[in-house]
Amino acid sequence: MKLSLTFFVALALISPALAAAPAERAAYPWLERYDPADSLAARIAPPAGLERAAAAPGSFESWLRGLPLKKGNPPVRLYNGQEKPNQTAHWAVLDLDTGPRDLQQCADSVIRLRAEYLYAAGKFDEIHFNFTSGDRADFSRWLAGFTPTVRGNKVEWVPGRPRPDTRAAFRAYLDVVFTYAGTASLAKELKPVPDVRQMRAGDVFIQGGSPGHVVIVVDMAADPAGGRKAFLLAQGFMPAQNMHILRNPASSSGPWYDLDFGQTLRTPEWTFAAGDLRRF
Repeated sequence: MKLSLTFFVALALISPALAAAPAERAAYPWLERYDPADSLAARIAPPAGLERAAAAPGSFESWLRGLPLKKGNPPVRLYNGQEKPNQTAHWAVLDLDTGPRDLQQCADSVIRLRAEYLYAAGKFDEIHFNFTSGDRADFSRWLAGFTPTVRGNKVEWVPGRPRPDTRAAFRAYLDVVFTYAGTASLAKELKPVPDVRQMRAGDVFIQGGSPGHVVIVVDMAADPAGGRKAFLLAQGFMPAQNMHILRNPASSSGPWYDLDFGQTLRTPEWTFAAGDLRRF
């Protein structure tokens, strides 16, 4: 069968869009459809006079900037569908499932983002987190068929049949991590950032404990001429709930935080110290 020149011209015009869709879905694979117009970068402009900081293609910083947001400004909902009592803390809500159980809390939400980025990048060997016991849980080990059995403070990995590389297997692995990890283990696992001026997207402010809390830097902006810098924060919380972009309680007009915040960082629901900054 012969195809006309018109057909090939039409195919050339539509093929870039068709080619882009699978890549976009793969970057945020929990979504059925990814719309760049609802990404963090598209929806939240940098402060006046500042520009978004450079982010290498394929980096964690770039991936965070593309995170999808729910349309409008819906309420933050708990894992059971109920509205969170405090609806004044968020600027926007991430389009990221929470799960039907009270598992994906604050540290778990940060773990989820880091794991999803590595999963989307195919870096399975880099997906690993520590339990509160100090034992390391590798996704590759999980896929190989091992299952952790916890008895007291001891973890034993029991061999079994290899698991298929599926989203279901990945989410099951994360639920195990969410069950046995928390702010205490994550704080020990991450590396301190001695100078807050060296902050970059993907860093976290964390205080380990019971209770403890953690928020993650999801974007940064800077004055092109040097000097002023600003950043955005996101959090999950207790009980498990939609992850959301935080408002800045010191600002009545936006979610951006000035990097020159001093020694104390006040967020709507927690106060951190500059020395609480950590990095994966």
